[in-house]
Amino acid sequence: MKAVRIHAYGGPEVLTYEDAPRPTPGNGEVLIRVHATTVNGFDCAARAGYLTGYYTYTFPAILGLDVSGVVEEVGSGVTSFAPGDAVFARADPARNGAYAEYITVAVSEVAAKPPSLDHNQAAALAQTGVTARLSLDEMANLAKGQTILIHAAAGGVGHIAVQLAKLRGAKVIGTASTHLDFLKELGVDEAIDYNAIAFEKVVKDVDVVLDLMGGDTQERSWAVLKPGGLLLSPVQFPSPETAAKHGVRAQMVGAVPPVGEALKEIASLAEAGQIKPTISSILPLQEIRKAHEMYEGKDTKGKIVLQVVN
Repeated sequence: MKAVRIHAYGGPEVLTYEDAPRPTPGNGEVLIRVHATTVNGFDCAARAGYLTGYYTYTFPAILGLDVSGVVEEVGSGVTSFAPGDAVFARADPARNGAYAEYITVAVSEVAAKPPSLDHNQAAALAQTGVTARLSLDEMANLAKGQTILIHAAAGGVGHIAVQLAKLRGAKVIGTASTHLDFLKELGVDEAIDYNAIAFEKVVKDVDVVLDLMGGDTQERSWAVLKPGGLLLSPVQFPSPETAAKHGVRAQMVGAVPPVGEALKEIASLAEAGQIKPTISSILPLQEIRKAHEMYEGKDTKGKIVLQVVN
């Protein structure tokens, strides 16, 4: 099969489109013919070697978390899916990923593709949907009347989190460098251009901060939380010492396997028209380097999709 592999850590230039062995499904696994995948921050961090303390990759390695495609073959013990089924999935971050024509995924990581979405849209919803749902529903237990500040609200996870927060009845404040009109279309109550104004000067007493940027943005976010508030981040471990100093709580967001049930719930919301992924660009898998460069430019709206099957 064709796949994008890395043979060493580095910038986008280490991503190589080449021949690779086609995997075979083991017990409890399905082999998926990949139609579409996406670029996630996790993929860029793993490629650069920033995650070596958490994941050990054997080179050459295939990255890519999001999967939408068709079941090609099932391993022993699999009865919930059959060849020909349209599915979407979140690949195990510790294994070879979806930047390839085929991928094997544990059946517990797979759900039926929402019929109303095409493969590009389904791929754009997998990891973002799981992360947003875990953050807002399970970790924050976000409820009607609460206020949430979402950084990078126009991005992949951000724009799904906005829709989910509004669905839960929360007031949503979103920061972005551009695409403020897009945030308003999503239902953001207050959109802040973080290049034009320091958000901490106009935001205060929020119940939850969903930090999708890390760094200085995270450090400045502690002060806007109300006492006992919660800072969540899937991109950088928030300091428990700093949280205690401010009298608030903090948690790292990490959607560990299995996520199949979460994908089913996300699919139901998509089918009901309650959440919808936005795609900013669709590129062929061969243009993976350009896709990573675009993502790291940090000016994307929604998701960058990599199309494997036209």
